[in-house]
Amino acid sequence: MTVKQLSVFAQNKPGRLSALTGILAENGVNIRAISVADTSDFGILRIIVSDIDKAKEALKDSAVVSQTKVLAVIAEDKPGGMARMMETLYKANISVEYMYSAFLNPSESTACLILRVDNNEGAVAALTEGGFKLLSQEDMANI
Repeated sequence: MTVKQLSVFAQNKPGRLSALTGILAENGVNIRAISVADTSDFGILRIIVSDIDKAKEALKDSAVVSQTKVLAVIAEDKPGGMARMMETLYKANISVEYMYSAFLNPSESTACLILRVDNNEGAVAALTEGGFKLLSQEDMANI
């Protein structure tokens, strides 16, 4: 089970993040998870949103936008919760390319992590077998 992530490429200058998040807000798109990485000239805004199609349409004239499949995984929010997830992926020979946390959690004792891995199908199988819950696109929009 994968989730669609948008990668938004934008100039790295003051006010740009404000403008892009403002466009989403004006179009009624809720940001459910976000990661920002930058270089000296450009930034990459990775986002999971409540309505992917509406977000792509709203941003198309303001930035270059691409779509990637990622995993939204629930981990126990306690010491070792993430380590157990990483060990599960390691044992399945799955490499994590990047990871960030989401704004939502199904309960007070869990955390939602967004993972980009080198093998989505293998990771889904390993994580499910390891007892981890993966969220769907609908879950991400509605939790």
